[in-house]
Amino acid sequence: MAEFSITIKGLSVRKSELSASDAELLDRAEKATLNAYAPYSQFNVGAALRLETDEIIIGSNQENVAYPSGLCAERVALFAASTLHPQMVVKTMAITARTTKFELTDPLAPCGGCRQVIMEYQRKQQQPIRMLLAGKGDIVWIFEDASMLLPFGFEADYLKGD
Repeated sequence: MAEFSITIKGLSVRKSELSASDAELLDRAEKATLNAYAPYSQFNVGAALRLETDEIIIGSNQENVAYPSGLCAERVALFAASTLHPQMVVKTMAITARTTKFELTDPLAPCGGCRQVIMEYQRKQQQPIRMLLAGKGDIVWIFEDASMLLPFGFEADYLKGD
């Protein structure tokens, strides 16, 4: 038996240390939480994507009483961007959340399904998607490549018989 380890590289910064562009993107993600439809979990998630043209596309989670018929904010934003701009590169994605149940201070990470979808779009565009993860606290986690969030993602090559 051999032990191995992986390293996840990211930055932990204060919101006041963000560039104006990153602060704007995070603000748009925070505003997107207001559009969430989350009557069951009361956990409103917002995502904002900055495209290579600097256009921002937002998404919010949309729940449904018939679980798992809803969609997460990250997928709503990515699917909207891909529908509106199929060849456009996503440069950065910001994700945050709010809830009335408790104070969510720590950065929010996407669920496993969303991590896999983000990785699919990153592979499709053949460029990294930079990630900004935040809660209501002052700390933002920054990852220059979404693969840091899913080091053992399911790859398209696994579907080939070679």
